[in-house]
Amino acid sequence: MYAAPDRMHKPDNQLVDLVFDYMRERLQYDPVPLDHPGDGTHLREALAGLLNDHGNHPADVLKLYDHELSRAVISADSPRYLSFIPCAPTKAALLFDMVVSCASLQGISWLEAAGAIAAENQVLRLIADRAGLPASAGGTFVSGGSAGNLSALVVARDTARRRLGAGPGARLRIAVADQVHSSVKNTFNIIGVEAFPVPAVDRRLTGPALRAALAADPHPETVIAVVGTAGTTNEGIVDDLAGIAEVAREHDLWFHVDGAYGGAGLFAPSVRERYNGIEHADSFVVDPHKWLFAPFDCAALLYREPRLARAVHTQDASYLDVLHTEGDEWNPTDYAYHLTRRARGLPLWFSLAVHGVQAYTDAIEAGLSLARATARLIRDTDHLELLHDPQLSAVCFRRKGWTHDDYYRWSRQLLADQVGFVTPTGWDGETVARFAFLHPGTTMEMVREILDTMR
Repeated sequence: MYAAPDRMHKPDNQLVDLVFDYMRERLQYDPVPLDHPGDGTHLREALAGLLNDHGNHPADVLKLYDHELSRAVISADSPRYLSFIPCAPTKAALLFDMVVSCASLQGISWLEAAGAIAAENQVLRLIADRAGLPASAGGTFVSGGSAGNLSALVVARDTARRRLGAGPGARLRIAVADQVHSSVKNTFNIIGVEAFPVPAVDRRLTGPALRAALAADPHPETVIAVVGTAGTTNEGIVDDLAGIAEVAREHDLWFHVDGAYGGAGLFAPSVRERYNGIEHADSFVVDPHKWLFAPFDCAALLYREPRLARAVHTQDASYLDVLHTEGDEWNPTDYAYHLTRRARGLPLWFSLAVHGVQAYTDAIEAGLSLARATARLIRDTDHLELLHDPQLSAVCFRRKGWTHDDYYRWSRQLLADQVGFVTPTGWDGETVARFAFLHPGTTMEMVREILDTMR
């Protein structure tokens, strides 16, 4: 028997050395390889019998992970990972994520984790300042944009219910355009509100379109909120946040901004003006595990008036009464639907403190510059067609003459050859190609290599 109950929680120097050696090797990959999707039958055979009564030698388990499991995972931190929205955590953030995990922080309350929460709040303040939110703004770190959107829109719903004197069965609607993230649509199903669709103008939700839609609706009083997007996932388009904010004020609508991917552009002077109007948001989400170079899973959720979130999310139980005291109390559990949470903002805090904010600005600008250069290259290539000028770091384009099947064959071959991970996407019902630039290590040479395979 390798581990007995009286040994499982005692230091095992051999195990520590094995894991540290593996992590040191992984952190030194330059560049990180893409690797491949896994074969289910092979993985089941590799794992068969591993979880047994007597345990296994740690070297054998780590070898299994290294040789089988880790190589059946497409690495989102590879500079050749250009699908979906990549992840490119700094080495400092990854290392400090290990520190946080070793500390076993219970990050729900000031009582239990004041030091960690103070550091997390310092980062939230930095983001709030970039957005132009008032000094009163605050919030918490949650697992991702989906959790942030859900938590914020629950506050929007319940705040409206109190204002309108509406019961649980009252019809409530939230205005969105068709490019809104899928998590927002899913949130509506969870919290029992309806979408109020607003026609997009040049693929954006605009203030005039929202105003016209409200004027044309027979029951505009049932519309309680509007969701603007600061960087659509597919195309990187920023909505007319200033115009939306103006209409939201006119109609007393909660204004939520989903910047899960694109909100990091607030740190980039070259595109900062696109976000004008975000300073009027009632709630705002940005995912540092995307374009702010933090490890999974890390999303910053901010409220203009945190007291409104506390009124909705504070959990009431006798065993939690001790958490609610006077003074410096800031309990992250009061600002989202969670209770238990890891202090997931600390790796970002550490990396920002080590590298400085300017390094983050430079890295974000690098992705923006790469997108613009790629757009120029596509525009100048006869058999390719650019579908839109990039606003942020996503570039959608077509290969003239290709069908749906051509794009998928090309994508599979790219990955098989380890040239790139570039999955097709949709554009008005048509299958096209898309790059998502985020990793500072992605180069134009890599882009040209990928585009050359489309001849």
